[in-house]
Amino acid sequence: MRLFGYEISRQPPAAGSERKALITTSASQAYSPIDGRGGWWGIVREAFAGAWQQNIEVKLDTALTNSTVYRCIGLIASDIAKMNLRLVALNQDGIWTEVEQPAFSSTLRRPNRYQNRIQFIENWLVSKLVHGNTYVLKMRDNRNVVAALYILDPTRVKVLVSPDGAVFYELMRDNLAGLENDSVTVPASEIIHDRMNCLYHPLVGTSPIYANGLAAMQAIRIQSNSAQFFGNGSNPGGILTAPGHISDDTAVRLKEHWDANYTGANVGKVAVLGDGLEYRAMSVNAVDAQLIDQLKWTGETICSTFGVPAYKVGIGPLPPYTNIEALNQQYYSDCLQILIEALELSLDEGMELPSPYGTEFDLDGLIRMDTATQVKTYGEAVKSGLFRPNEGRRKLNMGPVPGGDAVYLQQQNYSLEALAKRDASDDPFGTAKPAAPAPTEPDAEPVDEPDETPEEELERFAALLNTKLLEAPSHA
Repeated sequence: MRLFGYEISRQPPAAGSERKALITTSASQAYSPIDGRGGWWGIVREAFAGAWQQNIEVKLDTALTNSTVYRCIGLIASDIAKMNLRLVALNQDGIWTEVEQPAFSSTLRRPNRYQNRIQFIENWLVSKLVHGNTYVLKMRDNRNVVAALYILDPTRVKVLVSPDGAVFYELMRDNLAGLENDSVTVPASEIIHDRMNCLYHPLVGTSPIYANGLAAMQAIRIQSNSAQFFGNGSNPGGILTAPGHISDDTAVRLKEHWDANYTGANVGKVAVLGDGLEYRAMSVNAVDAQLIDQLKWTGETICSTFGVPAYKVGIGPLPPYTNIEALNQQYYSDCLQILIEALELSLDEGMELPSPYGTEFDLDGLIRMDTATQVKTYGEAVKSGLFRPNEGRRKLNMGPVPGGDAVYLQQQNYSLEALAKRDASDDPFGTAKPAAPAPTEPDAEPVDEPDETPEEELERFAALLNTKLLEAPSHA
């Protein structure tokens, strides 16, 4: 059986045979998992030293139910996925321009048969933010060109290292990705592995939930306790006291009767007490009642680990200044930039794009100015010669106009070279008076060569004299 261009067998090759990139469904004899780490498998590592001994676990699926964790992951993934992913090429001027190349463009537009570009990028980032690792399986066509990309379940992938240091990946069954065997091991050349902070091993990423899991669990417990508290009519409970001694059976019976008839949906009903029984409500102190402040603190802690500004997930007020572009620029540089750059580089190397091709996200979809600022900025760019008019119109989603592809510049602007030549002249500012022009002699009439006889010359002179006499004014 052949997969990815390799022959798959259940037994490793015999000793002394020619060494190949080994793919086997039984890798235990050829590989070793890196430090036993194949992912969290649903449990985040210890939230603090000694948490395991105290039976304190931060469950990944439970932490994801925290609203702030959910919103941070969804916000980051959707903000990057909404930007257009372009195939670009470096031209002779050193500028990256968008191009169309059938061998690569179609894969970027539709990475696989069941995901479009936005769904694919969102899935990529969610896997990286939740599990710390994104594994993408490459499928090649007959030209050995990457024609499809499939994001794998990170909990069903294990990184393996051979004795000579080569990296392989053990993949479990995944029908969507076309993996029909229970286990198959592929070389690193067939996997794109994008990983987050590698705190323990260079091949194992660590999710931000590793740092904020305890805060997320604390917030969930606060909300659960609040739900029980307000389900009891915001009444913290109380104490039933009797004037004398009562047996344990009587105490249990009284408690069950009270809980069944005067708590939860029955709060507010009239209780009839006898035999000297007395009910005293328990009060809530101010510290225990500051649930909102405690929830806000856990939310801010979670946001800090993801790098998301707290106001973007509904925690805290907006910044005092209202420059949308500056806020998005800060969000991009503090949170999104490293994720975007890592994703672009992973695609460039994983798809094996030849020079001068590359992938690039269009940041205009994220860092977008308001309309008034756009008009002012692009207008100044056209006046200064940085933009052609049609380029500015394109930024505003407007069509080209005749003559709009020329660069315009006002006449009073001069180049530094021209100004330097002017300053180097003897009279750079033209203050000296120009010299008077030299007198010129009147042009002499051309003299014809004597090429006529004396008789012909006399006749010509007589005719000229008669003409002068006819043109002279009459005084009669």
